[in-house]
Amino acid sequence: MADVLEQPQMGLNFEQVWAALMETRQNVEEMGVRVDQTTANVDKMAERVDKVSKNVGGLNRSMGELIETLIAARLWEKFDEYPYKFRRAYQRVPLFDETDRILTDIDILLSNGEFVMPVEVKASLHRIDDVDRHLKRMELIVKYPPAECKGKTLIGAMAGGAVDPDVQAYAHGVGFFVLELTGESVRLVKPPLGFIPRQW
Repeated sequence: MADVLEQPQMGLNFEQVWAALMETRQNVEEMGVRVDQTTANVDKMAERVDKVSKNVGGLNRSMGELIETLIAARLWEKFDEYPYKFRRAYQRVPLFDETDRILTDIDILLSNGEFVMPVEVKASLHRIDDVDRHLKRMELIVKYPPAECKGKTLIGAMAGGAVDPDVQAYAHGVGFFVLELTGESVRLVKPPLGFIPRQW
């Protein structure tokens, strides 16, 4: 006996179409609610990331200022064996161009009647780029000297809470003195034999 196949039902009636549309509408509305919740969660997460970034930025700035203050204390005494006899120190000396726009600042500026020494301070002196940037800063100081630098010979220095030996060697190689924080004091790193500080 042959199998009898059921004929598929052709088309849907109005109630079935309406029910399918209502179900689709409900799914779309639920998806919209989920998208809104996800957006709100992303916005909250972005706010938290902003707060953390500001806190970390503030911490880095505070750490940098602390290292700078520790290094600046009686820093001029570290050069007594040289003929500079620095007796004045300034912190955060701004450097302006001819339109009074601030170009950069000098972390610490040691001075006497004949010489000035801009000292760039880093919490951790571990990048050669930091030395190269200070070289560019020295050229800017020559071009746009603040009042304390006018008519004086410039000698550069780099200082750090910790100093990488390769960066120390590079800094000495370009003619900068190098200073490093050691506990509660700062020491002048002994330059290599034959070291001649660069003058601008």
